[in-house]
Amino acid sequence: MARGQKQYTKEFKHTIVELYNAGKSLAELSSEYALSKSTITGWVKKNKPVAVDKDTTITAADYQAVLKKMARLEEENEILKKGHGHIRKEVTTVFEFITNNKKYHDIKLMCKVLKVSRSSYYKWLNKKPSNREIENAKIEEKIIDIHKESKNRYGAIKINKALKSSGVTISLKRTQRLMKKLGIKSVIVKKYRPTSSKKKIEAQENILKRDFTTTTINEKWVTDITYIHTVKDGWCYLASVMDLYSRKIIGYAMSRSIDTTLALQAVKNAIKLQKPTKELILHSDLGCQYTSSAFKEYIDSTKIIKHSFSGKGCPYDNACIESFHASLKKEEVNLVNYFDYDTARLAIFEYIEAWYNRKRIHGSIGYISPQKCEDLARKIA
Repeated sequence: MARGQKQYTKEFKHTIVELYNAGKSLAELSSEYALSKSTITGWVKKNKPVAVDKDTTITAADYQAVLKKMARLEEENEILKKGHGHIRKEVTTVFEFITNNKKYHDIKLMCKVLKVSRSSYYKWLNKKPSNREIENAKIEEKIIDIHKESKNRYGAIKINKALKSSGVTISLKRTQRLMKKLGIKSVIVKKYRPTSSKKKIEAQENILKRDFTTTTINEKWVTDITYIHTVKDGWCYLASVMDLYSRKIIGYAMSRSIDTTLALQAVKNAIKLQKPTKELILHSDLGCQYTSSAFKEYIDSTKIIKHSFSGKGCPYDNACIESFHASLKKEEVNLVNYFDYDTARLAIFEYIEAWYNRKRIHGSIGYISPQKCEDLARKIA
C-alpha cells in the first residue's frame, strides 16, 4: 500500500456499501465521507445484494420506489400535523404557515393538503413587503437552511454563529425572535442514565487531571461507552474515542455486548486511523472494560500510550466524551426508536461520520467542525 494512503476498517467499508444499496448516490457518499467514486464503486462490486428470504430479493430501484411512496405519505401527514393549529384560522395564517415551511415541503402539496387555492396563495405572497420584511425573509431562509442541514440540532447560538460565517451579522436576540416566528428550536430530549454498579472500584492513576488543553492532535484521547436501545435486540453499546484537540471522534465500535472487546476495538480503530507516533494519554473511567488485564496488555503493547483513569464517581474527569455522548443522545438517539441493532448501527455511523465529525461546528474549537480542526493541525505540522 502506498505511503500516506488512507486505511479503512472492514466495518467502515461494509457500512458505505450498505448506504449505497439503501439509495445513497456515489456523489453523496463521495462528498459526505471524503471518498473517491472509484473507491466506493470497488467496494460495491465486492459485495453482492442480500436476499430478503430464500426465494426473494429486492432491487435498489424497488427499494427506492417504496421509500419514495412512504416519504410522500409521511410528508403529507407531517404537513397536517404542523398545520393543525392553522387550518381552522383565517386563510392568511395558513398562507404564512405555507411560506414558513416552503423549504421543508412543496408548495403545491401543502396547498392541496391544507385545502387552499394556489392562485390565492401566490396573490397573497406577491403583495409588496417592507424592507424589514424582505430582509427578515432572507435571513429566515438562511436560518431554515442551517437548521435543516443540522437535522434540527442547532439552537440559536450556533445558528447565529453560522449566520455570521455566511456574512449575515445580526444579534442573538434577533436570531431567537426569527426562530420563534418560524417555530424552530434545538432538539432537547432527556438522556437515559443507567443505574450505577455497586461493585467495589479500585482507584487508578489520573494523569489527565481534568486538563483538557492540548497543542495539537494525538496528544490526549478520551474514551467511554454509552447505551443505545433497540426494539428487537434490546440494549446495544457504543464505545467512542475522542481527540481532545479537534474534538473529533477518531475511533468507535458498536456491539450487542458491553465488554473489553468493544472498548479495545474502538481504541484499535483510533490507532489505525490516526497512526500516532509520539507518546499520548488515553483517559477512561474505571469501568471493568478499561481496567481489565486484556485492555492493559494491549495499551502496554503500543509502547506510546499512557492510560489515565477518572476518579471514583467523578464523571467530570471525563467530561468531554460524556458531552459527546450527551449530544449524540439529544440530537439523534432519543429522537427515534431503532428497530434493531443494524438500524441503530447505520444511524450512529451517519451521525458520527457525516454529521458530527465533518459538519457540526463546535464552540470549544472556534465554531468549526472537528475534521476541519484536524485538517488545519495537519497542515501546520
